Amino acid sequence: MARMHTRRRGSSASDKPVADEAPEWSDVDADAVEERVVELAEQGHDPAAIGLKLRDEGVKGTPVPNVKLVTDKSVTEILEDNDAAPEIPEDLRNLMERAIRLRRHVEENQQDAQNKRALQNTESKIRRLVDYYRGNKLDEDFKYSYENAVELLE
Repeated sequence: MARMHTRRRGSSASDKPVADEAPEWSDVDADAVEERVVELAEQGHDPAAIGLKLRDEGVKGTPVPNVKLVTDKSVTEILEDNDAAPEIPEDLRNLMERAIRLRRHVEENQQDAQNKRALQNTESKIRRLVDYYRGNKLDEDFKYSYENAVELLE
């Protein structure tokens, strides 16, 4: 499939191995994993960072290669069940942070045409995601603007 803002095709990558259950060397209790996920969220980590920390550090010294195989829930589902979910979805938040950085750069460097184009592409992706999340994870009347993004993220 082609990429969103170029004519090139994406490069193929390796897929995760298909697994139905957690590996036998990682015998961690599902409740302990959920407690650790909530604890990491309270420390301010994003869902992706929580997954990395569980993979690297684990729970009580035992690594957790895949949270969903252990708990039958994703990290975001666990956070939603425990009322610790972020108010803005992670992918939208990351794009907004990028748009803010690009906007500040373009204001300082008006002649930077590549970053003007990057800002346009990023804001286009944000608007698409806002349309996708509106009504479900965002308010019905949510509309993206630079000022709104700065207010939400700071």
